[in-house]
Amino acid sequence: MIHVFYPIKIKLVMCIRIIKLPKMNEKEIKEAINSQNLCRIAFIDDEYPYISPFQYVFIDDTLYFHFTDYGKKKDILSNNPNVCISIEKFEPDLNSYYFISMQGKLELVENNQIKKEVINQMVQSARNKFSENFLSAHGFEKDQGWDMFTTEGQLIYKFKQVGPPIGLKSI
Repeated sequence: MIHVFYPIKIKLVMCIRIIKLPKMNEKEIKEAINSQNLCRIAFIDDEYPYISPFQYVFIDDTLYFHFTDYGKKKDILSNNPNVCISIEKFEPDLNSYYFISMQGKLELVENNQIKKEVINQMVQSARNKFSENFLSAHGFEKDQGWDMFTTEGQLIYKFKQVGPPIGLKSI
C-alpha cells in the first residue's frame, strides 16, 4: 500500500471584533463645547487643508472666533468660507476622551453689540485660563495686556453649521 500525502492549506482566520465609539448626544455635545475654549479650524486652501488653533466662545448655541486682519487664514477665508471645526478633550493616558467635528461656513459679524459681547467673553475666559503670551495669537503684544483687546477694528466671525455635528466619546 502506498500512502500519498497531499499538502493541505489551512487558512487561519483571526476574529477581530470591531468596536465603534459611542456617539455623543446633543446635550453632551453642547456641554463639551461649553466646557472648552480652544479648537482647530480646517480651512480649504486650494489643494490641501490648512489647520490652525483658535480660541472660541459659545454664545446662544453659536461659535464665535476672533481673526486678525492679516495673514494666511484671513486670505484663505476670503476665498472660501467653508471650514471644519474640531473640538476635543482627552486624558493623557486616553482613558477618557471625546472629539467633535462640525462643518459649515464662517461669516463676518457686523453687529457691534455682538462683537462687544464676544470679545468681553474671550477676554474673561483668556484671563482665567491663558497667560498674556496668548495675546500674540490675537495680534497683540503681551505687554499690552488683555485690556487692549477691544471691539475697535476687530474681526469677529460666527460659525454657521451645515448639518449635525459628529461627536464620539470613549467607551
